Amino acid sequence: MTTYIMLATWTDQGVQHVKDSPRRLDLAKKALKDMDGEFKSFFLTMGDYDIVAVYEAPDDAVAARFNLQLGMLGSIRTHTLKAFPEAAYREIIASLD
Repeated sequence: MTTYIMLATWTDQGVQHVKDSPRRLDLAKKALKDMDGEFKSFFLTMGDYDIVAVYEAPDDAVAARFNLQLGMLGSIRTHTLKAFPEAAYREIIASLD
């Protein structure tokens, strides 16, 4: 599984219906699970982003599809980072010339 870090901001629509946000999160978790992925962590944050989530997905195509589906709902805009765990980081660094 590949790890992704999702940085999200609420749209005007998302803020107007913020009380419905927990239900939308539950739907997002189910949608990701149906794609063989899983949320690992979820945070409400203050600053440039309203939400930070860490999730796993089988591959980049699944992660892209998941993010696009979230965006289509109109409540959040996302920026997603592909994350490399420490073991992969060490392998990448060791492979440098």
